Amino acid sequence: MQARRGAAADSDRFEYLQTLVTEFQDTDSQEAKEQVLANLANFAYDPQNYGHLRQLQVIDLFLDMLTEDSETLVEFGIGGLCNLCLDKANKDSIVQAGGIAQVIQCLSSANEETVLSAITTLMYLCTASTRQQISALPVVECMLRFSLSANRRISNLAHIFLEDYCTPEQVDEAKTLGAHSALGIPLPKDN
Repeated sequence: MQARRGAAADSDRFEYLQTLVTEFQDTDSQEAKEQVLANLANFAYDPQNYGHLRQLQVIDLFLDMLTEDSETLVEFGIGGLCNLCLDKANKDSIVQAGGIAQVIQCLSSANEETVLSAITTLMYLCTASTRQQISALPVVECMLRFSLSANRRISNLAHIFLEDYCTPEQVDEAKTLGAHSALGIPLPKDN
């Protein structure tokens, strides 16, 4: 009896998520898209939804949002990826889809939440096979600049990134080359 109820709940969960994806794709309203994407990003936090979200290709949807003009859609897209990428299958999907480069581009956002989610996502995506791309010199230079930010959340996260995901040699090289300039990557606005 319990197993049947669990299967029904799982089916209901899938159908609800499918309804959200369809609503996102079918609506022309920017506000509705933002609301649905925020809901999908929140559902991405629950491991019970991971398989459903992969099946519904929500990872690709989130990745597509990273190149949108709307800062809100980018924020919710990177937030959804951040919530999903602790799962190995989701992490693999993001990496195979070229998601690391897209996440790195989010570091240049003026939106604080987008930058925080991008840094966190890069940390979650870091493996032996992705470390070289994630701790590339331009990213390290950017983290050095972020580490000097008056925004404590960004500064603290950047310090963790530099300490845990970069070698001292990488940090030294970035310091000597960039002198903390990270040209073209502005600090996010404080909210």
